[in-house]
Amino acid sequence: MTIAGKRILFKCAVLLLFLVGLPGAQAQARAQTAQDKTASSKSYEFDVSAAKEWTDTNLVVREGAKLRFTATGKITYPVEQSFVGKSRTGGTFGPAGLPRGWADMIHQYAVRDAGHGALIGRVGSAEYAVPFVIGESFEYSAPVAGKLSLGLNQSEADASTATGSFHVRVEVLEQGTAETATAGGPAETRIAGITPDLLAQIPRRVSDPNNNPGDMVNVLIVGTEDQMVQAFTRAGWVKVDKTVQNTMLFALTTTLQKKDYLTMPMSTLFLFERAQDYGFAHAEPVKVAMSRHHLRVWKSPYVVDGRPLWCISATHDIGFERDQRNNGITHKIDPEIDGEREYVNGTLSETGLVAQRDHVTPADPLTTAKTATGGEFHSDGRIVVLLLKNTSSKGD
Repeated sequence: MTIAGKRILFKCAVLLLFLVGLPGAQAQARAQTAQDKTASSKSYEFDVSAAKEWTDTNLVVREGAKLRFTATGKITYPVEQSFVGKSRTGGTFGPAGLPRGWADMIHQYAVRDAGHGALIGRVGSAEYAVPFVIGESFEYSAPVAGKLSLGLNQSEADASTATGSFHVRVEVLEQGTAETATAGGPAETRIAGITPDLLAQIPRRVSDPNNNPGDMVNVLIVGTEDQMVQAFTRAGWVKVDKTVQNTMLFALTTTLQKKDYLTMPMSTLFLFERAQDYGFAHAEPVKVAMSRHHLRVWKSPYVVDGRPLWCISATHDIGFERDQRNNGITHKIDPEIDGEREYVNGTLSETGLVAQRDHVTPADPLTTAKTATGGEFHSDGRIVVLLLKNTSSKGD
């Protein structure tokens, strides 16, 4: 056979092998597609002991992942007498938990208005992520990437005396975005529009009614009014009452509903020559009078990327001290004030509503000063900037 003939024969053999192997390749592709679909609906099972507040599942979910929870099992709390003489809720119950009783109002639970001992979950950090109620069944979309934890809506005292467990099945209905998504919110990037000239226009500190300089401005938020309020609300912050009358009314209402009262008002401070537009608090129910995360919000006269820029002064109340203006009693703030800046950063970023975030240092950073009441605080001088996702809203 000639060399040309051998070449033709070789090409025919290659073509034949290709045609024979094509169905196999197609079958392999179909099998891979089926495998991917199966992986996206993979399920996991966990036992959640009553002896712990939280159980780490070691399951990391992606941003946007859709999970379905189903739970069974029984847990028993002994019936105890509280110091006010009321019987605390006790007995045997399922994942929905027990109805809240009067004595439950003096205890700290992760989900304020959920049943006592109900099955709850959390995606993200223990410090910043907002827990959610699961109960017997629940479908949940993860706002950010993070590790899933399961727990009970109970106190440390409950965990020391409770018996039993819940068996939880977690189905991953949708995997969400890529595994490389940053846990806890977006990575830091420069935000266009936050320029040195703009930072120079924003006062470093707020003032009291007598124009005494006080807390520093340590957070900036870009977004509409609705977007700003939604971000704080979803992060577990609550709007505080503005008047004593509101305080009395809401305290009575929440007490009658056996819910926690967390909206205790805060003092009025000034920025841009006017009182704050909003006050938000993030507190433990029992400690709200003496210890809570809280902040004041002012709408600035400036616009970034076509949306308002909000200026925030955030501090952490940790007790009481003497007011050096009048020798009265006032709240003492944590002097390491940057911790509260990062608490706002962390809690809002865990909501999935923050598109970009960054830390900026103005030309004249504030590193140490005293509050209007005389307490000293320290900072590295940086301000955290949060650009909210531009979702549709009704106001600006």
